[in-house]
Amino acid sequence: MIHAVIMAGGAGTRFWPESRADFPKQLLTLTGNRSMIQSTVDRIASLIPQDRTLIVTGQRLVNKMREQLPSLPGQSIIGEPCRRDTAPCIGLAALLCVAEDAEAIMVVMPADHVIEQDDKFCDAIQNAADLVEENARRIVTFGIRPTYPAETFGYIERGEPLATKADRGENVSAYRVKQFREKPKADVAQQYLQSGDFYWNSGIFVWKAATILDELQRREPEMMGHLRAIAESWGNDNFAEMFSKEFAAIRGVSIDYAVMEHAEEIVVIEAPFDWDDVGNWSAVSRLRGSDGNGNTIEGKHLGIGTTNSIVRSEDGHLLVTLGVENMILVQTRDATLVANRNDEESIRQLVKMIEEKGWNEYL
Repeated sequence: MIHAVIMAGGAGTRFWPESRADFPKQLLTLTGNRSMIQSTVDRIASLIPQDRTLIVTGQRLVNKMREQLPSLPGQSIIGEPCRRDTAPCIGLAALLCVAEDAEAIMVVMPADHVIEQDDKFCDAIQNAADLVEENARRIVTFGIRPTYPAETFGYIERGEPLATKADRGENVSAYRVKQFREKPKADVAQQYLQSGDFYWNSGIFVWKAATILDELQRREPEMMGHLRAIAESWGNDNFAEMFSKEFAAIRGVSIDYAVMEHAEEIVVIEAPFDWDDVGNWSAVSRLRGSDGNGNTIEGKHLGIGTTNSIVRSEDGHLLVTLGVENMILVQTRDATLVANRNDEESIRQLVKMIEEKGWNEYL
């Protein structure tokens, strides 16, 4: 059976001041009328029931996740006591999946992507699961065909086509992975785009839970020792203490570094669905659209000579702009961001400066 693991522990600092430590990006409603975590759970509902869905988040966010996902079983939301990157998160989820289903196939996905074609997404996951059923050692990921020379994404270089079809009888654009590439410089990204052999790395994976555990055991045995201790104490009276102690002892490492850069049976499927990682405020404009002046407005706003700007206000607060061009203006209860859209990658630096000043009430 297919089990879903949704990674929902990110901080989303590029969406400050709306994204905060206690209410980060994945809990925000940036598109549509559902939060990002709600939309992610909705996306897979027709393929994977909620009792086979795990949410892995930070301990401080568990209650808010439960508020937003009241129909999800309480034990399906796991709160990590501290951040240790993606490999421990995935390893623990795999141990829990195997405990319930020795033959479990996992689909692992972030909570903060926008994929509006739910049917196409579920079909793609099923196709990937079929490829895994054909060869239990396979690790399948999804590549996004690039539309511009992005410097902010990792890339996947594809090799020869996979000489197989999914069991459902549909043609699948699947290739062996030649190499994973780090985020490139602009000129290298342009070469990748022109080559036609590179995809953006979506960060969505499908594999046998037992397979990823074998790979992690081979590459990160110390980490797996701590994770097995946590899994063995699951449901016991001392679980919270054991979880906190053992998880804190883990050296944080990404799944890309721990497994993906070393595994041999890796396949990339060219994603048949539209994908957006919603990495910054400009993504909101891209997804929600803009008016005749190029503005994306949410909230109460009055403007003259305002063009190509993103304006968000809440609680009936009136934002008035005069002669504003190419700006981001986001008003919240206790903080307001005014930024040039060309500089929005520096929002992370601003958040770090706020932290250094000890202004934690704004984080």
